[in-house]
Amino acid sequence: MSDTVLPANPGDALIQRLAARVRDARKSRGLPRRVLSEMSGVSPRYLALLEAGEGNISVLLLERVASALELRIEDFLVSGTPFSEDTQRVAQLYQGAHSEVQGKIRNLLAPQIQTAQRAQRVCLIGLRGAGKSTLGKGTAKALRLPYVELNNVIEEQVGMPMSEIHGLYGQDGFRAMENEALNSVIKDHSRIIMAVGGGLVNDPETYANLRAHFHTIWISATPAEHMQRVREQGDLRPMEGNPAAMDQLKSLLQTRTPLYEQALAQVNTSNRPEQSSINDVLAVIAKHRFIDKPGP
Repeated sequence: MSDTVLPANPGDALIQRLAARVRDARKSRGLPRRVLSEMSGVSPRYLALLEAGEGNISVLLLERVASALELRIEDFLVSGTPFSEDTQRVAQLYQGAHSEVQGKIRNLLAPQIQTAQRAQRVCLIGLRGAGKSTLGKGTAKALRLPYVELNNVIEEQVGMPMSEIHGLYGQDGFRAMENEALNSVIKDHSRIIMAVGGGLVNDPETYANLRAHFHTIWISATPAEHMQRVREQGDLRPMEGNPAAMDQLKSLLQTRTPLYEQALAQVNTSNRPEQSSINDVLAVIAKHRFIDKPGP
């Protein structure tokens, strides 16, 4: 009868790899086992057994060791070459970065994934009076695509006008509804033109969600034109009894400009006729291939 060589236990290989990773990570940081013990709250004896690949491995204790070494448990377990210290540092910086920065990094590293996720949805952002509604409707008509305004979706879902929503639920409640409505549009439409309220960009989570699932275009204008268009819409509130309204508008625009600039493209409507601005939006969509072809 011939001798049969049994395959090595996969679990043994995993334990030895884990032991080597812990040992190498500790030594690369110049940490004596005693110091790592103090940092992690794990006994020196347990650390010695862990680095030798002996004894029972506790996930909870391993988590403490990983945290003390500024690593994740997964870093000890992955097969192949472990992450370099540079890679680990980049990962840590990414995790601690603002959602806006994370979005830019994802777009740089995997633009094709971002493009696929956005499908053929286009959203117009910008301050009130920029012309988002007018341009959105005109663009949607030209491309034979649906058009929605996110504020209208919110009103339909809640069953009350925007003024009552703000009065009853406050700013925080409204922002939560805004993100919920956004998710419903994302779920229901893969090809659409949408316009959103000017303040959506102030909520990092909702704005990141919007930029991840829509091709965004900032519709901009001068402060004077913003104010004039709001008044032409019949809303005199910005000017009534407030001689400093223009200064406040300029300050608001200045504050939000860095947020609006995170859009993928910009169309300036200053001193432009309505149809010319619609054509500008259509040209941006075609240039960046946000939408491959008109609807049926």
